[in-house]
Amino acid sequence: MRLTVEIDEGTLEQVMKFTGESKKGPTLVKAASEFVRRQLNREFARKVMEGEFSDYPLTNNEIEEFDR
Repeated sequence: MRLTVEIDEGTLEQVMKFTGESKKGPTLVKAASEFVRRQLNREFARKVMEGEFSDYPLTNNEIEEFDR
């Protein structure tokens, strides 16, 4: 999919530095993919800590209480 994006040059340079990419397109793809991956990890961690999985029944608070 092609997309036109207006982004501050300084911000783009920082993103290129952080991603290690030298071209703009791959830089933005990598940054967006990493953002999605981190959001999914946060959501998974939240679900685990709230005890939403039947095969992992303890919440974070219950685990901390157990460790005391």
